[in-house]
Amino acid sequence: MGGTGREGAGGGRLGSALSGIAVAVGCVLFLGGFVWGALVYQPYTVPTDSMVPTVNVGDRVLAERTDGDDIRRGDVVIFRDKDWGNLPMVKRVVGVGGDEVACCGDDGRLTVNGRAIDEPYLRAEGPAAENFTAKVPEGHLFLMGDDRRTSLDSRSHLQERGNGSVPRSAVEARVDAIAWPLDGGMVARPDAFAELPGGVSRPGPVKLMLATVVTGAALIVGGALYGPVAARTGRACRREREGAGVA
Repeated sequence: MGGTGREGAGGGRLGSALSGIAVAVGCVLFLGGFVWGALVYQPYTVPTDSMVPTVNVGDRVLAERTDGDDIRRGDVVIFRDKDWGNLPMVKRVVGVGGDEVACCGDDGRLTVNGRAIDEPYLRAEGPAAENFTAKVPEGHLFLMGDDRRTSLDSRSHLQERGNGSVPRSAVEARVDAIAWPLDGGMVARPDAFAELPGGVSRPGPVKLMLATVVTGAALIVGGALYGPVAARTGRACRREREGAGVA
């Protein structure tokens, strides 16, 4: 009976050790995921409807902190420029330095370097309400809203420096996902821009960050539950063995 008791105690200690390890690893992953997210992303509440239907008024987005040099066509960015009021704004990049952005082609679409761009993310038919042509200076970005009927964007600044574009240095972050409402999901990179020189940017680590947090939470809950369950199971087995020995 003594040996049986020691085996049960050993099993209980092993269960407690595994439980503690799972909880410890889970805490590291869970907290690490949030710290990682805080370092890489900045939350931002969209104040206007200029980017409907991609993002709506009041949506809470996760924007990856990034250098303006990493921005590509099709990115939805948060930027701040003194000629635009020096307030944080969210728009889509449709042209980069050296591009000629124009509207509208024979089919009513926006063109970049003479190539018509398919923009399924737009709220209304037709990319803009007026015709324009703008040459984007090197180191600058041409920005437009997805609701071309209401957005005040580069088209409203065509007569200013840079033909309405803003310096890449004005960009503070790139929108990767909609955090609220919960069904917002990821902000996709448009296929049409992927076919242009330079392609589109790669999504940030938001999915991996979320997986880290979820895995950590699962380990914490699983480890916390496993310890008591393993202890009770060990005691039950010990009692059964002791009972069998007496019989």
